[in-house]
Amino acid sequence: MELILKEDVQNLGFKDDVVTVKNGYGRNFLIPNGLAAMATVSAKKVLAENLKQRAHKEKKIVDAANKTAEALRQLEIKIAAKSGAGDKLFGSVTNIDLADAIAKQGHEIDKKYISIQGGAIKRTGPYNAQIRLHRDVVVDFPFEVVGEN
Repeated sequence: MELILKEDVQNLGFKDDVVTVKNGYGRNFLIPNGLAAMATVSAKKVLAENLKQRAHKEKKIVDAANKTAEALRQLEIKIAAKSGAGDKLFGSVTNIDLADAIAKQGHEIDKKYISIQGGAIKRTGPYNAQIRLHRDVVVDFPFEVVGEN
């Protein structure tokens, strides 16, 4: 079943992508939740025209995302968390904590666009996260988790 995505769907595609999914997934989840529409011939023609018109606007958005990416590469984030014996943390550090730390530096990034490799962090040390600013702009963001006594 071919569908046109109306919104970004995790692990499937971005808005306005034409994707092929199993019939049940499309009929029972994507279409009823308003995440996709059937990819008919006329819908594909309308999509092609919209993408053509949107290409110029998209360039400005990508340029802004690249500027933000350069600013993020200059940041050096250290997240302080309570730690016990050794390097083990009480609790964990997640993408929410990283989004808050970046916001304190003056860059608002939604937590859903931040993915920490390995999920939640339970030990101190250096880590990497990927921040998706745009479908074409993804930043590898190094940061460090330090313990506070």
